[in-house]
Formats: sequence, C-alpha cells, structure tokens
Amino acid sequence: MPRKESPFDLQTCARLNILQLEPYRCARDDYKDDGTNILLDANENAYGPSLAPNSSSNPSNPSEEPSIDFLGLNRYPDPHQHNLKQLLCNLRNTHIHTSKTLTPANLFVGVGSDEAIDALLRCFCVPGQDSILVCPPTYGMYSVSAQVNDVGLVKIPLLPAPDFALDIPAIISTLSSSEAASIKLIYICSPGNPTGSLIGKEDLRQVLEHPSWNGVVVLDEAYIDFAPEGSSLAEWVLEWPNLVVMQTLSKAFGLAGIRLGAAFTSPAIASLLNNLKAPYNVSSPTTAIACQALQEGGLSVMRKNRESILAQRNRLWKELPKVKGVGRFRGGTASNFLLVEILDIAGQPDNLTALKVYQILATDKGVVVRFRGKEQGCLGCLRITVGTEKEITRFLNEIQGVLEHIYERK
Repeated sequence: MPRKESPFDLQTCARLNILQLEPYRCARDDYKDDGTNILLDANENAYGPSLAPNSSSNPSNPSEEPSIDFLGLNRYPDPHQHNLKQLLCNLRNTHIHTSKTLTPANLFVGVGSDEAIDALLRCFCVPGQDSILVCPPTYGMYSVSAQVNDVGLVKIPLLPAPDFALDIPAIISTLSSSEAASIKLIYICSPGNPTGSLIGKEDLRQVLEHPSWNGVVVLDEAYIDFAPEGSSLAEWVLEWPNLVVMQTLSKAFGLAGIRLGAAFTSPAIASLLNNLKAPYNVSSPTTAIACQALQEGGLSVMRKNRESILAQRNRLWKELPKVKGVGRFRGGTASNFLLVEILDIAGQPDNLTALKVYQILATDKGVVVRFRGKEQGCLGCLRITVGTEKEITRFLNEIQGVLEHIYERK
C-alpha cells in the first residue's frame, strides 16, 4: 500500500518563538578548526586545564591528592555534588564582602553557566507574560534563553565606552515604572562580555536596594578570576536574598570541555533551582575533574596559567596600538580578552574594515578572533582572546600584515 500523506506541519506544530529563534552563534560556526588554527575567539584558556601533573585516571596511581577514577560509570552520578560545592565555597569564602560563610546550601551546579541562566528563567518567568532586563553589549545567551522560554526582553544599554558602566538612573527608572511588575530577572555580566569591564559594587547595591521592585539580580562572573583580587561578589549573596552570582570553570580554570557552572545564591533560591534541574545533571567525570581542579594542586596550576595570561594581556595592551589601523581599546582589562577598534583608511572605527580583517585572519591566516562590531557601542570592534606567547606573537604579525594589505588595496 502506498504511504498515506502525513498531516504533520512543522510550521504550525512547533512553538512560534522557537521557529523564530536566532540561535547563539560563535566564530567557529563560520570557520571550522582543523587543528592548525590559532583560536582567539571564544575566551578559552590556551594554557590548558588547571589539573595538577599527578592527576590521573588510574586509581592506583600514588599521589598527594586523589586521582581521577573513571571507573563506576555504570552508576548514575551523585545528584547533590556536596563535596564539589564545598570546594567552590572554600574558593569564594574570602570574607571581604561579608563576615558570613558560604555553604553548599548556597549553591546550584549545572552544565556550564548556561544551565543556570535557563533554570532561572524557568523558575521565575511566566512564558508569554514576564520579562528579563539585560544591559547590552552583553552575553548573547541571556536573550537566546529568554526567547526559548517565550520571555520578553527589556534592554537598557550600558553607558558608552570606554567604561561601559551600568546606566543606574535608567535602570532605577524602569524598575519604578508600570512595566516593573513583569521584569523578574536582571542579567548583569561582570566582567562584561565583550567589554571586559567590571561592574561597580556600589552600582549593583543601588539596584539591589530598589524600594519596590520584586525580582532577582543575576551577576555573571564568568571571567572574575582575571579581575583584581577580591573582585568576586559570590559571598555577597549572604547579604542579599535576591542576588545570584554565576561562575564557571571554563575560563581561568581552562576546563571549558567539562561544562561546569555554578550559581551562588540564597538557600531558598538554590533549593528551587536544584528542585527543577534534571536528576543527574552533572556527570561523574565532570565532578571528578572539577574537584581535582579546585584542590591545591589544581589551584596552583590555575594561578600560574593566569599569570601567563595576564602577562600576554598586558603585552597586547602595549603592542597592538602600535599597529597601523588599530584604534582605541574599548572597555576594561578585567578579563582574558580585549576589545579593540579597527579603523578605516580615514582613521575612523569601521565595521566593514573590521569584518574584512576578521575574515582574512580566519580564512587566509588561520587566526580566529571575534567580530563584535554589531554589538551596542562596539562599532568597528574585534574581541581578541589572550592566548599563549607564541599565539600572540603570530597574531600581532598577522594582523599587521592584513591591515597593510587592506590599506594598500584602497
């Protein structure tokens, strides 16, 4: 018998907000890595994972710290990750911002910070009714997750470069307006992506002290370990019941591949997030590797690699402006990347020139950076991840040659 025609119609069956979704894109959607490219696009740690040299998958390997045992994968992982959470608390209990002490009850851990971003939306926002507030230029997944969850978006841009600070008067005014009741979450990136600027603690305090707004402030500290010592406000969640501070092991710890993120918050909010997550959301290997990285051996490697990154960041800051066609740095230096203008032949920031530099570097030179010129306040900008000394040397040589070639042709 011939097969009957199916009545299935994807366009009417799928949710409209998903059909219209513009997914998060990265440079590697355009340029695939063949193993030879220099990848300065995704703010990864080019120096590798923060694991002590004696880390091993062999459980019989003698070492000062427990080796990583990948046996027992036939069992579901620990759903509560108490030991991992305690190690994260140990890292952030600085007592700089409060005399109180973080405990595992203050934590949600998930598949990167992205799981926490999405979980918070599902926890606090009613689809088709509520909204979140974001401050562009900022991390794109806040908006993507909002659209996936059919949640509205209120945008209050950061103040202009070079500071990219919060526009406190505009935020306070919005939270005092008639639309405030629908705004359940504010996502703030600090240090900012792509700006690299640290948000002022007192600015954040003004938002938290709003007298009437009933919502949650989410501070995304993915790059906080590249900021000055004591910058993390993770322990400040002990002072504010509606503050969430997200962090990740993807950046300074060089563990992007294990996808481990954390959200510090009040026990009440942490409980809600833990209640709605999948039962075994963090794998056993991920937990084992993360615990290894958060012990003294791993922390020592992280600190050493961080020093190398900061040295190359300072080198870029000094040498990149010497290249003809490179303009001003925009934003701050509290991250493992820098945001810089690319100029046209008339000496003005220009998206066409920046996009051409980005494309030639990737396709012809094997050096992948990130074009950010379409972001709010980032005209003509490229975002450069800080790589190794060898990678930065090659990048500086290649961008100089590319700009010279572009100018010659004009």
